[in-house]
Amino acid sequence: MRALDGLDIPHMSRTRTALLAALALVAGTAGAAVAATPPDVGAAAVPCTVEYKVQNQWDTGFTTAVTVTNNSAAKSSWAVKWSYAGNQKVTSGWNAKLSQSGTAVTAANESYNGPLGAGSSVSFGFNGTYSGTNALPTAFTLDGVTCNVDDGGTDPTDPTDPTDPGTGSRVDNPYAGAKVYVNPEWKAKAAAETGGSRIANQPTGVWLDRIAAINGVNGGMGLRDHLDAALTQKGSDELVVQLVIYNLPGRDCAALASNGELGPTEIDKYKTDYIDPIAAILADTKYAGLRIVTTVEIDSLPNLVTNVTPRATATANCDTMKANGNYVKGVGYALNKLGDAPNVYNYVDAGHHGWLGWDDNFAPSAALFKEAASAEGATVADVHGFIVNTANYSATKEAYFTVDDSVNGASVRTSKWIDWNRYVDEQSYAQAMRAQLVSIGFPSGIGMLIDTSRNGWGGTARPTAAGPTTSVDTYVDGGRYDRRIHLGNWCNQSGAGLGERPQAAPATGIDAYVWMKPPGESDGSSTAIDNDEGKGFDRMCDPTYTGNPRNNNNMSGALANAPLSGHWFSAQFQELMKNAYPAL
Repeated sequence: MRALDGLDIPHMSRTRTALLAALALVAGTAGAAVAATPPDVGAAAVPCTVEYKVQNQWDTGFTTAVTVTNNSAAKSSWAVKWSYAGNQKVTSGWNAKLSQSGTAVTAANESYNGPLGAGSSVSFGFNGTYSGTNALPTAFTLDGVTCNVDDGGTDPTDPTDPTDPGTGSRVDNPYAGAKVYVNPEWKAKAAAETGGSRIANQPTGVWLDRIAAINGVNGGMGLRDHLDAALTQKGSDELVVQLVIYNLPGRDCAALASNGELGPTEIDKYKTDYIDPIAAILADTKYAGLRIVTTVEIDSLPNLVTNVTPRATATANCDTMKANGNYVKGVGYALNKLGDAPNVYNYVDAGHHGWLGWDDNFAPSAALFKEAASAEGATVADVHGFIVNTANYSATKEAYFTVDDSVNGASVRTSKWIDWNRYVDEQSYAQAMRAQLVSIGFPSGIGMLIDTSRNGWGGTARPTAAGPTTSVDTYVDGGRYDRRIHLGNWCNQSGAGLGERPQAAPATGIDAYVWMKPPGESDGSSTAIDNDEGKGFDRMCDPTYTGNPRNNNNMSGALANAPLSGHWFSAQFQELMKNAYPAL
């Protein structure tokens, strides 16, 4: 995907070599960095060009003009990024919104110059300071796509060109036409279960839920191990690797089972010890041929909408995280840093319909997502899409009722199950949230992912027809696939089953159904268990618990004898297979 094949590159496509040589030549003259297309490369092979010209320079400062040319599809917004090798600092600018984090600079469009047509250019400028030398930046990206180099296509005149069709330019939907990485560690656990071989080859997410996970926990696979295994699985095909970025300070402020290792104020440690090392590994050109999907900080931002004062569901921890801003800062920083690699596709968590589908949650959540996507040097262009229902149980599509139905003159929205929600399933919610996000400034090409790992709700309890029309409650309860006691129940739900198998582009606006939560991994322990993972005991995982305001004081519906979150839960795995829909 638009980057070089490997760290030790004994050979490179002649077209690519010519472009890099052109960049080096021009960057060394007249205080400008720009790549001209060499004769053997068509303009379409270069997705964008950036001309960076120092117009004036003095002992401690400089003025620069930048011109960006888009050779790809037309854009409604844009963001250009580069990094300095020295201590240059942008101090003021014009015709772009400029921000800087460390050495990394982002220039995003103003409201009046967002549209950038195919073949069109836009210019902006800025003043900066420096000391020592003012070395020119050597690499630029436009909306995550590397400029001034070709797209990595095969050189048809060169039989030894290692750049195969599996390392093409950035795509609209990374799942389209691609295999998805099968985690060998999860595969081994699934295959060891009776009947587990039926699903052991399904792709699941790799959860980086603590700093130690980057290098591997207790002898397990680290991030590089997974990426190396992915290269083997890839062969000459396209392949997606799914990573869950999940280690914010004060993580999961409204729950206890999935609390993390970092305290509420440890945002700097999150940046330097967690995000930066992950970003460095993902930027390794060895992995440039992989399509890397990151799902960023599950459950974090939605908590700042629903579980803060003055809501009845507020918690002191969520109030703290809203006040210190570290969820917003952390998500923004992750998007900014991870988005620097052109083959990384960032998807932000957007909760689920039973969390954010109500009128007073829906639009405020979208606005908060945009705030986070504009923090710490990030822009909306760093977001490729959003994921819903991660590690949750909401049905993908309810077949026997819609939000517009009525029974005996009463809207189904008045039923206890729907409770005035605007959505009854994940697909309708995801499509509506996508439209809302685009309407407030996210790129029109964003796509949605739906986690279907545990929302099948098959087995003998699965309805085969609409419920009786005695009342709105009998109608909805009798016809709903989702058999939970309440939409707010989230921990190791009894009766749940495997859902739709992972697949690309299953519906309009949906990039893929995914199994981001590996089936068989616990949501949390059903009793308190001492541990060194920072995980507490949440009563919502206790099958005897009678509830709280977040589930309207209903029973938890959780399975008994569950281990710590993330640990293997054989009984749950067997139940998920038994209740799978489509059936195994």
